[in-house]
Amino acid sequence: MYTFDGRVRYSEVDGDGRLTMAALINYFQDCSTFQSEDLGVGIRYLQERNLAWVLCSWQIKVERYPELGEKITVGTAPYDMKGFLGYRNFALLGQEGEFLARANTLWSLLDMQKGRPVPVPEDMLKKYVLEPRLDMEYASRKITALGERSLREPITVKKHHLDTNHHVNNQQFIGMAMDYLPEDFVVGQVRAEYRRQAFLGDVLVPGVLYNGENYIVVLADTSGAAYMTAEFAEKERL
Repeated sequence: MYTFDGRVRYSEVDGDGRLTMAALINYFQDCSTFQSEDLGVGIRYLQERNLAWVLCSWQIKVERYPELGEKITVGTAPYDMKGFLGYRNFALLGQEGEFLARANTLWSLLDMQKGRPVPVPEDMLKKYVLEPRLDMEYASRKITALGERSLREPITVKKHHLDTNHHVNNQQFIGMAMDYLPEDFVVGQVRAEYRRQAFLGDVLVPGVLYNGENYIVVLADTSGAAYMTAEFAEKERL
């Protein structure tokens, strides 16, 4: 597993001094970016070929949120690549090597000019070493959002929502959705299904529902077609 070490910064914690979900996701996507850069198949490699890895789904399970100042290790490993799809695990480890969080992701390689998936190039396939997938309970990447949704104030995509692919970053989508959780809600697991990209100036209409167990937030366009659907399960209270 590719890893890098870190320490929980003040800018990464919430009001209780614990790592935020946004910071956790940023650590994960930074880790995969670092690995790709070190292998020579990072952002510049992709841009020169008009390619981009686009996230299809997240599943993040949190055992414990580390606190301010804690030393942590962030890790990632691809465990399968076939056609235009890439499967990748992530892990957040504590100082004793214990798992603080695990994640599973599915990615699609897109030709950004044509706007369609393309097979992973052979030279890229040779760079990544596939590893056995992490031991975790794997949930479906499909999220069912049945029931009436409470619609909230529309969100217009701004420049700060965008990443190097010039679309809304996956963490920004989840951050938007988390704004509609109850104040004392601590996320134990998040699943996110990404349907399509959102760009500068697009209008996202949040729809929120509670299915008796979990909160589901759909970010859709004005016609109701989803950009992203996220499901949040509450962490067990000790």
